[in-house]
Amino acid sequence: MTIQWFPGHMAKARREVQEKLKLIDIVFELLDARIPLSSRNPMIDDILANKPRIVLLNKADMADAAITKQWISFFEQQGVRALAIDSQAGTGVKQIVATAKDMMKDKFAKMAAKGIKNPRPLRALIVGIPNVGKSTLINRLAGKHIAKTGDKPGVTKAQQWIKVGKEMELLDTPGILWPKFEDEEVGLKLATTGAIKDAILNLQDVAVYALRFLKQHYPDRLKERYSLDDISDDIVELFDAIGTRRGCLVGGGTVDYDKVAELVLRDIRTEKLGRLSFEKP
Repeated sequence: MTIQWFPGHMAKARREVQEKLKLIDIVFELLDARIPLSSRNPMIDDILANKPRIVLLNKADMADAAITKQWISFFEQQGVRALAIDSQAGTGVKQIVATAKDMMKDKFAKMAAKGIKNPRPLRALIVGIPNVGKSTLINRLAGKHIAKTGDKPGVTKAQQWIKVGKEMELLDTPGILWPKFEDEEVGLKLATTGAIKDAILNLQDVAVYALRFLKQHYPDRLKERYSLDDISDDIVELFDAIGTRRGCLVGGGTVDYDKVAELVLRDIRTEKLGRLSFEKP
């Protein structure tokens, strides 16, 4: 299955980001802590050039904590500052402004040395793929409801400047996916975690990927959630077992595979299977 999703407003957003870069001091790159590599737009490095950057591993509350620590070490070994945050609850959000100010202190010291006694607010750009939590983070940083939020990708459709106290101004952008996923598994991970609209997906294919991953990496969680004595290697038998135990049936007691797929993906996205990470460094 090939998954592609690149609405016209995303192409426009890419151009607008590049135009605004000269106004920006620092970039906040928001990633999904469960899939840091798959949720990282490979075009971003080209778009952002050499701008200072902080990687924010959002939804860290939904990811495997031990693996998130590995990711933070991984990024810092690449020379990139990384923070684990939960924008929904606000965990780790206070560190963002402090870290940004620390990274920019030399630049603002030079401004002060030139006689600029009241430097302007720090200007930050926030980028990330759809549904990674940008609007929620902005509202948390600003301390009020400014950016539109939603549990569906593609909510933010335009750029806007947002004040974060007197210290920072944030430029929000629409989520930018890349035009083509070179690796099919990247698309499946994005689909599993909800970064791509379900309406354009074959959810059975996505659920097959998710169940195979869970069988390999989190088998005990899978057994416990669906009351399985064992996990069949045959994916149809696994669908049947889950559908039968959870009542995903149609007339005559036949398992409804679409309902099973929806159930499994909903359970993953609502943490019914616990904290999951789909990638390791």
